[in-house]
Amino acid sequence: MSDDSHSPTRGRWVLAGAAVLVQLALGAVYAWSVFVNPFIAQMGWSRTQTALPFIVTIGVLFIGTLVGGRIQDRIGPRPVVLVGGVIYSVGVMSASFVETPDQLWLLVLTYGVVAGIGLGAGYIVPIAMLVKWFPDRRGLITGVAVAGFGAGALLTAPVANRLISADDVSQVFLPLGLAYLVATLVGGAVFRNPPPGYHVPGFEGKARVPGTSVSYTLGEALASPQWYALTAILALNVTAGIALISQAAPAAVEITGMSAAAAASLVGVLAVFNGAGRVVWGWTSDGIGRMRAFLAIFAIQVVCFALLPSSGSVALFVLLSSLVYLCYGGGFGTMPATAADFFGPENAGAIYGAMIVGWSIGGVVGPLVIAAIADATGGFAIPFYIIAAMVLVSSVLPLGTKPPARS
Repeated sequence: MSDDSHSPTRGRWVLAGAAVLVQLALGAVYAWSVFVNPFIAQMGWSRTQTALPFIVTIGVLFIGTLVGGRIQDRIGPRPVVLVGGVIYSVGVMSASFVETPDQLWLLVLTYGVVAGIGLGAGYIVPIAMLVKWFPDRRGLITGVAVAGFGAGALLTAPVANRLISADDVSQVFLPLGLAYLVATLVGGAVFRNPPPGYHVPGFEGKARVPGTSVSYTLGEALASPQWYALTAILALNVTAGIALISQAAPAAVEITGMSAAAAASLVGVLAVFNGAGRVVWGWTSDGIGRMRAFLAIFAIQVVCFALLPSSGSVALFVLLSSLVYLCYGGGFGTMPATAADFFGPENAGAIYGAMIVGWSIGGVVGPLVIAAIADATGGFAIPFYIIAAMVLVSSVLPLGTKPPARS
């Protein structure tokens, strides 16, 4: 079609931009490590206690992705992303009521449970929507769809650091929550699925990578071993990456001796690589294959975590951490396209939404293990070595996972 005004793909990149705006707000959760030392100083909590709100947020988000994914497959993306954005923002704003050390439960309930469920519902919608609009660039667009999420801390970390009060850390959550509410409502207002019969001119509907031409239902996907293998790959990659993300600021202070303010700024810089990894690895997987991409992601992290404890210089710490963030984001940029390749795009919201349980498992195990071992050993060296060994063993999964035989 030469007339672009009548092209069925017209406007799909606007939707991609709106998706990034929503994900920037949701991805602000990755700035949590900025709050760790201030909460420890004000409340007297341990690293493990201070990690709990973030752990719970990631731990419950699969509830939102599972429910939101199924609903958006039936009624469309807009209502789900708007409701999810409101729940998420209200949870964050409510965290501003935390004032005393004995109110850790309130922080866990608001920032953890409420915001986490809203986060999950909002997160799954842009992914499920855009794989339908971009069948010709599935890996690239799923990377773009979640790039904003990975980069959310880039904006939030320095802003939050400036707003944090030494004697009232939680007050920062009110203005942050309001900003998240505006972003999710503005971006989500334009979400929509492609019209019936939608097609991309010049693209005949065949994936550029090996995959299925049949769309599985959620039940059929759950009955296949491939669904569990992919979920395990996602969970293991999350466990490694989010362990560092949850403690990036204090780890940088301990290993390199940089100031807390510099470490907070570093968290924002590292968020760029989290976001970039989702696009880079998603696009790369279109060319080299999904499982080869995951194998490379795991191999790079083995080396990085093994070297991090001895990275005394700021430059080396930043380099290694950047690669970990790049690979962590790469898992989220590659897995939605992998799920669509394996099980088809029609029920992608429900199938990948259920697969997010791997994110929740890794999101609980990673931060809890690194915080607990760091508390017990007085540093981050042993936790990083343990993670390196875990990722090395995990590398066998991408080697043995192939698409279902059904076609």
